[in-house]
Amino acid sequence: MKKGTAVLLLVVVAGLFLGLGYFWRGTKLTSDNKAAPTAANNAPVAPPADKTVCKVAVGNSPAKGPDDALITIVEFSDFQCPFCGRVVATLKQIEDNYRGKVRFVFKNNPLPFHQNAPLAAEAAMAAADQGKFWEMHDKLFANQQALERPALEKYAQEIGINLDKFKVALDTNAHKDAIEADKTLAATLGANGTPSFFINGRSLRGAQPYPQFKALIDEELVKANELIKNGVKKSDVYAELTKNGLDKAAAPPPQAPQAPQGRRKVEYSKDDPQEGGKNPKVTIVEFSDFQCPFCSRAAATVTQIKETYKDEIRIVYKNNPLPFHQNANIAAQAALAAHEQGKFWQMHDKMFANQQALDRPSLEKYAKEIGLNMPKFKAALDSGKFKTHIEEESKLANSLGANGTPAFFVDGKLISGAQPFENFKSVIDADMQKADEMLKKGVKRASLYAEFMKEATNAPPPSANNNDENRPADVAVGDSAVLGEAKAPVTIVEFSDFQCPFCGRAIPAIQQVEKEYKDKVKVVFKHNPLPFHANARPAALAAEAAKEQGKFWQMHDKLFSNQQALARENLVSYAKEIGLDVGKFEKSLDAKKGDTQIDKDLADGQKAGVNGTPTFFINGRRLVGAVPAENFKSIIDDELKKASAHATK
Repeated sequence: MKKGTAVLLLVVVAGLFLGLGYFWRGTKLTSDNKAAPTAANNAPVAPPADKTVCKVAVGNSPAKGPDDALITIVEFSDFQCPFCGRVVATLKQIEDNYRGKVRFVFKNNPLPFHQNAPLAAEAAMAAADQGKFWEMHDKLFANQQALERPALEKYAQEIGINLDKFKVALDTNAHKDAIEADKTLAATLGANGTPSFFINGRSLRGAQPYPQFKALIDEELVKANELIKNGVKKSDVYAELTKNGLDKAAAPPPQAPQAPQGRRKVEYSKDDPQEGGKNPKVTIVEFSDFQCPFCSRAAATVTQIKETYKDEIRIVYKNNPLPFHQNANIAAQAALAAHEQGKFWQMHDKMFANQQALDRPSLEKYAKEIGLNMPKFKAALDSGKFKTHIEEESKLANSLGANGTPAFFVDGKLISGAQPFENFKSVIDADMQKADEMLKKGVKRASLYAEFMKEATNAPPPSANNNDENRPADVAVGDSAVLGEAKAPVTIVEFSDFQCPFCGRAIPAIQQVEKEYKDKVKVVFKHNPLPFHANARPAALAAEAAKEQGKFWQMHDKLFSNQQALARENLVSYAKEIGLDVGKFEKSLDAKKGDTQIDKDLADGQKAGVNGTPTFFINGRRLVGAVPAENFKSIIDDELKKASAHATK
């Protein structure tokens, strides 16, 4: 955040991150798993407030642990899902700490956009036929990037099963019906993402940290022991606790369409890839990433929109490749190279159908398949002629508050994430009606979008980050690192994670704020290392060790400048580079002296309702995600006005 901090771009999830792994959109978290507030491994965590119990049959699913264990954990999982892989270590910790008290049951729920997940599930069940499910389970999760048929056969050999029987099971899809039954059960129970857990029938979603599991397990142990005291046999505890449970998840309340915050002025060119009517009533501008699984899901919805509204609608495609998606940028270039030859949508469909294979050789293969001029296509990629154009589109997305993918602007109204068709329909139908009114007043069809844009604004959307400006959070500064004047009228408290790409992306905005407001703003850094970022907590410990020697911000800058290199040896190297006493630094790391501060920050974040990173509180007013500087400035200016008015009283 200091002046010398390197400007960072996103790295990618997830994981999604997700993250994505875990993709923090600024407006909405769209992921297979909706992450609950994180907590430190040693911090007390309340069990989930929802006491609903589901009746989850164990059946013939692979299981380990005593049949009469007091706790049964049923997991719905996907061998290609990064979040499922991340939670494996947590489950091992549970197994070690609750030995003899927990039974683990595994059910398959391979997600449709994970190309190799169904075959991996069949491989695991084929290994189960030979009594080695868990050995194959461990192999698959240890090698999530290599789940093709040859790799699966290699793992089968390594764990010592009969390879001929294994191959026959895969060739005949012997376990396909059982896997489909697991998927159906998952859907019935509302476990639509992975991993999903039912602990004695109680739901826990996502790759949660150990304390979240522990809190629920401990609560269920109390209930189980009470049953035993009342004469229930250990072997009957699970059945007793779940006998009145739900057979299927309660129907969720209807999802209200996302409430757009007015129209944004979204410019596009006639040269941008587009399809639909030449003079449509409604125009949708989409910002997307060919490697983003959520964009892939949304593609089916876009198809439904096109089929429903036909020539009454236009779809305009803009690129916003997220930097943590390794092949997203080259894929975007390939799409524009195809567009140059009049075949954008053919390449678009090819790449979304093959998201796991977007490297250069694969892109050239797709180009051949759709009949492109190959020398021209290769020359376009070699020259990088579309890089600047793609960068400009990404900047435009960011300026519009579209900080993640996919993001759609329906005549300038933002719909963020892979929303269901119904959410689009309500917005589209309203604009269709408005377009009809415009046409009655004499507006030409070709001018409808321009007419909608007259209502639009370039001001940052005030509610794009779920701000509740009337309820500022009380977040104490405490002993956290502070940058700026102690008496500054505006305090920005940041909850951040050194391994989080979005936290890195937020740095330029903070730099701009520091430069423009100088002594009027101070920045407070609080740690919120996310549990699925393996190096986030060690990096936080390194920052605290540097703080002991008065160089927190120097270490802060080093860590964010090197988010891909946060192993122990890297941390020590950075300590040397910024002039720390390395011996003292390493002793601090070994003793985990920073744990107290990190745990306190996590507790502060949980109290304030921090669900992802980065999250900012500007004089207590929440701002979420890697948003543009304008979003900060609008709140800061308002706070400065308040401070000025207060001073004159």
